[in-house]
Amino acid sequence: MQRILVTGGAGFIGSNFVRLAVANTDRHITVLDALTYAGDRATLAELPPDRVAFAHGNVADADLVDRLVADTDTVVHFAAESHNDNSLRDPSPFLTTNLIGTYTLLEAVRRHGVRLHHISTDEVYGDLELDDPERFTEATAYNPSSPYSATKAGSDLLVRAWVRSFGVQATISNCSNNYGPWQHIEKFIPRQITNVLDGRRPKLYGAGLNVRDWIHVDDHNSAVLTILERGESGETYLIGADGEVDNKTVIETILRLMGEPADAYDHVTDRAGHDLRYAIDSTKLRTELGWQPRFSDFEAGLAATIDWYRTHESWWRPRKEAIEAAYAKAGQ
Repeated sequence: MQRILVTGGAGFIGSNFVRLAVANTDRHITVLDALTYAGDRATLAELPPDRVAFAHGNVADADLVDRLVADTDTVVHFAAESHNDNSLRDPSPFLTTNLIGTYTLLEAVRRHGVRLHHISTDEVYGDLELDDPERFTEATAYNPSSPYSATKAGSDLLVRAWVRSFGVQATISNCSNNYGPWQHIEKFIPRQITNVLDGRRPKLYGAGLNVRDWIHVDDHNSAVLTILERGESGETYLIGADGEVDNKTVIETILRLMGEPADAYDHVTDRAGHDLRYAIDSTKLRTELGWQPRFSDFEAGLAATIDWYRTHESWWRPRKEAIEAAYAKAGQ
């Protein structure tokens, strides 16, 4: 049986990947997660223990990472500090996890001859103008605008350097904004959903015209499985589902789906350096590897996500007060 090490596998996207891999492959999976505020063992609680093992630790811990990599065939690297607002308040954890952590993994897979797939973000490309018909492609120049996106850009470049300089077998994917079950409620969509469920008014940065290219987490992870199966070492693949929607429309759609007036939200001060628009061109992934998204109806996916948060209040409720207190302190 092949063995996969999934870093950050108790977080939002990583835990959904583990679920998908268990359901669609026969591989044994080891999850490495530091269980910071964004990681939670509950996301893995229902998975079979004979298929999924858990290791508590940091991806920057060289000894631990070396032991785990030595016992695996493939590493899928989700572990990252990923919240833009947090990176503006304190960039230091982003440097440790996103840069030192990726370097630590690269050295381990180099020593043991293990395949690596590195998960990244479209935010490394900066942003596009709202009226620009172009979308990001694999050839788009990097232009990160926050400490978060800068450290992710740096981690991508480290992977490419280790492929070229040392012959590491690795692929990279840059994905657009994910939504779906188990997403931490600090993030835009679950924060607004849980605000409504909690009787609070949702919050919208600035005028809300910033556009994000939304993709359901299961579509992202099905693309990752496709890259693991058919991707070529040294290549980068952009993952997107043609889901461009501005933030104002997202928040108004959430309110409408939850039976509230579409204007029942408050505007708050815009985030510093807030990127205008992200848009992914996933032609390479679709034509070369044959991948297609399954969740093509964003509103239907959003409705299913709302239902998930309705029925999993016991998971998000203990986190809510602290998250909103932190946002309130920042005037958001």
